[in-house]
This record gives sequence, C-alpha cells and structure tokens, in this order.
Amino acid sequence: MHAYQIKAGQQIAGLELAERNAAAPAAREVRVRIHAVSLNYRDLMVADGKYLSTADKAVIPCSDGAGEVIAVGEQVTRFRVGDRVAASFFPDWIEGPPTRQNTAGSLGAAIDGMLAEETVLHEDALVAIPEYLSYVEAAAIPCAGVTAWNALFAAGDIKPGDSVLLLGTGGVSIWALQLARAAGLQTIITSSSDEKLDRACALGAFAAINYKKTPEWHKEVLQLTAGRGVDLVLEVGGQDTLNRSIASARTGGTVAIIGGVSGFGGEFNPFALIGGAKHLSGIFVGSRSMFEDLNRFLGITEIHPAVDRIFPFSQAREAYTHLKNAGHFGKVVIEVTP
Repeated sequence: MHAYQIKAGQQIAGLELAERNAAAPAAREVRVRIHAVSLNYRDLMVADGKYLSTADKAVIPCSDGAGEVIAVGEQVTRFRVGDRVAASFFPDWIEGPPTRQNTAGSLGAAIDGMLAEETVLHEDALVAIPEYLSYVEAAAIPCAGVTAWNALFAAGDIKPGDSVLLLGTGGVSIWALQLARAAGLQTIITSSSDEKLDRACALGAFAAINYKKTPEWHKEVLQLTAGRGVDLVLEVGGQDTLNRSIASARTGGTVAIIGGVSGFGGEFNPFALIGGAKHLSGIFVGSRSMFEDLNRFLGITEIHPAVDRIFPFSQAREAYTHLKNAGHFGKVVIEVTP
C-alpha cells in the first residue's frame, strides 16, 4: 500500500510517499481502508520538530482519518467488515482522566498515523462514525472536534446560556462555534479577516471582533459582556494572546489552553489569575469516550463540520502548505480513496 511518511523536524519538504506492507490484523485488530484524512496545526508542529512527543524514526503522519473496515481479527467484537470508522487520537485513552500512560502514543507523532491507503489498529482505538456524515466530514472529528467537545463540555462544564470566546477560525475554533450554537451558548469569535468573521456569524457567532482593527480586543469582549467577561476562553494563540484571553474571562472563569500558534513563553502575570479567581486548564484532545459522546450529540444535531478545502492524496504537501499559510476556515482534508 502507499503511505506518506515523515521524520520530525524535516519540514513539509520531508513528507514523502512510500510503499508500506499491508499487515494482516492480529486477533483483536481491525484493518481499515482510509478514505479521508484531515490536517491539524499539530501536524505542522510534527513536521517542524516542535511537537510534544515524536518518534526517532519516520512515521506515517496525521491523527485524523475515517474509512471502512475491510478485515477483522478473529477475536474482534466491536466491528465487522463494512463498518464506517474513525481512529481515536490516543489509541490507549479509552475513558476516565488522562494519564502519562494513556496519552503516550498519539497517532501520527509517536506512532504511525492515518495518512495512508490502509491502517491496522486495535479495535479499542476505533469509533463508529455518524451515519449522516461523509468520510471527508468524519475525518474532521478526531482531533479538532474532540478537543472542542472536551474544552466546552467535559473539562469546561459549560451550560446553556454561558458565553465563550473563540480565537481565530481554525479547526478547533470553528468546531467549538458549531457545537456551542447547537448547545445554546453565546459565542464571540476573533479573526483578522472580516470575510471569515462574516462566515462565522453565519454559523451562529453572537459577536465578531477583527483583532487587526481592534488590537485591544479583550476590552471589546468586556464591553460585549457588560463588563463581566466570558465564562470560557478557548486559547489557541499562545504567547501573543494569553494575557488578553485571561483578561477576557469573568471572575471565576476558565481559559482552556489548547495550542500556541504564536509560540509559548513571553510574560505572564499570575496575579491576573489570583485576583480574578480564574483558572487555566490544559486540554490535550480527549478520550475515546469523549469522541463517542460527541458522536451521539452529532447524531441528534446533525452538524456538518466546516471543510475549507479538499486535496487529493497526491497533493499532501500542498495540503500541508495550505494549512501553514493560515488562510483556511475550518478543516483542511486530504481525500485518500474517493
């Protein structure tokens, strides 16, 4: 079978198409023909050698893929040939809190991922995808969708009527926008593009802020919330946005740390947390159980994830470059087998 592989730190130019042996599934393993794979900012971090944990050798990249079961091991009970499935970001984190052990092996970084024509995974690492979604749409769920779900409803414990601030219009933020609207939350979203903000409002954003035109955007957030601040901030910006995100949260509110597009570090004032009894919460995607909870919610609401652009399998490097250029709205997807 054909698969892309990359060694951490080789940059996008190091992404190469290779021939890999298609392994037969062991007793409790499932073989999946992959139809679509979606990209995350994390995949760029792996390519740049900046991700949290990576392998010393070349691996098949990408955590997010959806496909069809084509073979099962003799002891498999959760799936059968023909089932439509997606892989969980952490194959060993089934339920409960994260531990060092169950988050040690994320797909596409520490171990082989999904940017291939086929994969073989333990049955416990897979999740059935909602019937109404295409493979392209389902491929958008495992990292960004589950991260948004975890930040909002698992770790975040947000309730209908609460307010949420979303930074940017990437995969996690747009997933969170769509989920928040369906759950009755008020969302404020930021972007440097008025066109993207218009699209976000069409998806249900309560208010939109162009951070290029309004550099002190945290003050606008406070004005929009009558000086109170939001209940939850989904922080993806890093060192350039963290202090303003903290200032945007209400007294007792939470800032969910999801990523750092601008890098990590910079000045940080802990008294902004102490004085406002505010919380910082690290969000590291989520468990298979969270993925399944999200899928049940999707089955009721029939949300269609926002897909920015679909690339053919032969143009994986171009897909990576499109993501790196940061012009996308929602998810960038590679169609492996139409």
